Amino acid sequence: MSQSSAGQRRQPSLKALGDFTTTGEVIPISLLAIAIGVIGTFVAWFLLKLIGFFTNLAYYHRFDTSFVSPAGNQLGVYAVAVPVVGALIVGLMARYGSERIRGHGIPEAIESILTGGSRVRPRLVVLKPLSAAIAIGTGGPFGAEGPIIMTGGAFGSMIGQLFHLTSMERRTLLVAGAAAGMSAIFAAPLAAVLIGVELLLFEWKPRSAIPVALASATAYLTRCYVLGLGPIFPVPPHPAFVGLYGLGGCVFAGLAAGALSAILTLGVYAAEDLFQKLPIHWMWYPAIGGVFVGLGGLIFPQALGVGYDTIRELLQGNAPLTIFAGVLLVKSAIWMISLGSGTSGGVLAPLLMMGAALGGVESMFLPHLGHGFWPLVGMGAILGGTMRAPFTGIVFALELTHDFNMLVPLLVACFIAHLFTVLTLKRSILTEKISRRGYHLSCEFALDPLEILFVREVMRTNVVVLPCDATLEEAHRLIHSTKNPKGQHLFPVLDANGELYGVVTRNQLAQLYKETPAEASTIRLSEIARTPMVAFADEPLRSVVNQMADSGFTRFPVLDRESKGKIVGMVALNDLLHARVKNLEDERARERVLRIRMPFGGQMAERKIRLTEGADFPNGSGQDHPQPK
Repeated sequence: MSQSSAGQRRQPSLKALGDFTTTGEVIPISLLAIAIGVIGTFVAWFLLKLIGFFTNLAYYHRFDTSFVSPAGNQLGVYAVAVPVVGALIVGLMARYGSERIRGHGIPEAIESILTGGSRVRPRLVVLKPLSAAIAIGTGGPFGAEGPIIMTGGAFGSMIGQLFHLTSMERRTLLVAGAAAGMSAIFAAPLAAVLIGVELLLFEWKPRSAIPVALASATAYLTRCYVLGLGPIFPVPPHPAFVGLYGLGGCVFAGLAAGALSAILTLGVYAAEDLFQKLPIHWMWYPAIGGVFVGLGGLIFPQALGVGYDTIRELLQGNAPLTIFAGVLLVKSAIWMISLGSGTSGGVLAPLLMMGAALGGVESMFLPHLGHGFWPLVGMGAILGGTMRAPFTGIVFALELTHDFNMLVPLLVACFIAHLFTVLTLKRSILTEKISRRGYHLSCEFALDPLEILFVREVMRTNVVVLPCDATLEEAHRLIHSTKNPKGQHLFPVLDANGELYGVVTRNQLAQLYKETPAEASTIRLSEIARTPMVAFADEPLRSVVNQMADSGFTRFPVLDRESKGKIVGMVALNDLLHARVKNLEDERARERVLRIRMPFGGQMAERKIRLTEGADFPNGSGQDHPQPK
């Protein structure tokens, strides 16, 4: 059997290639994801109850699991000690339990995906929600979503580790668990899927998106029976059309949210840098941050805890000015300090509160479009700017409020905020932590140029081929002739019918010729040729790259699929760089495709264009004075 027929079975024809590479293996993964969705809901319910328990115990000295705000406590000045004690417990848990409970959850989930093969230690399933509940329950200005993302992801990863799965399938289940927890906390199933795609999956493929979507939908359905329906934050009705002035205000709100996003991101990591300069162990950092939290709680009690009630008040549009100032000054300050100290807590709820407060300030001078309009715009825009996930910001705000008239204002504001932070900050509040741990993560989705270029576009056709009945001496003489391409290191060997028989390498021939000079005239290439890996002219370059990675070979003969073994060229690893070169040219090369011809005086206009481009001068200099003859 010739190698060409084996190669034809290796790769499907161009007609057999489809839009997606998903196989039936997605079905059992989806079934596991549905089960994870149910589990994620009860994990979210347990975390909320745990936060309520520690809040009641710490601030009201009672055993109760109802979700209450720390702002109504009667402890007076003694309330300063509560966040300190809670942060000290979290620091001890991090040092002697697992250091990975530090932080706000999403960067830790990303790191598990990037470096750990999507394996999460089982101890995190217990330590992360417990530490987060203690930190938030004792007044920490955080949200529950970051811990639930990490905890749900840990459950998903743990279930994936019980089965014989690939790293990619474990990643899918990890993200399914994270999305399920997010969906259960906020009753926002679509936003949970978008968070998984934009921040955790790093791909948009059916093999992963379908299980994640099913897990999120399952968690939402289960939540309706366990925690009740949304919206979490009801708002007054807003107009469906806001006009030109309204959209102009959304542009301003987006810029303001982008600026605040940049300040918050820089502030968190400035605080982290200051803590790392302290001459003490990092275990004590959260306790020091807790001092600032306690003092901030004395000044503005609503800054303590998750603050869902404050967000509702801001979105109703009747909050006093003191609420706006307290959130933007006190809440943001203690949030940056405590998060920089390395304690455990989430970022989404504080960002929602700060964005709503910013919108409340803007409502004082921007066009009046209904109560809570600008707080809602600010809430979504700051998510789009700080998280670098504008679609998540839009959908999240819509699902939290069920006010779909806000779609266009949120679209404008979120993407303007995203534009501001993309141009001013290299990394987001999430990826900066990843970068500080020695990794770089690109958050851009782009079409791989290897998918749209084919072997026929980059292969070399000037190829030396050898007959299989040629002797070693004849082959040695042929490849050292002046006509032989110097860059060719692999030589196809053809049979009597002109079909590919095998391949030999330049080094292989040189070594044999050196070791057996007396027998060089009797050794035939058919005796030493090896079976090659082949590519086809109609094959996408990506499949060739994958085959090179699997086999370890970097040079393939190229066959014509229709003519059964006829060789039409060679493709090597260097040739695949042409795809990247073309992609760079598409991004960098600027050209004028259309030229404008004026209806009057068209010849003069055309001549001015040609003069600008230097077309009228033999040397192409483009100078405006005649050249000497």
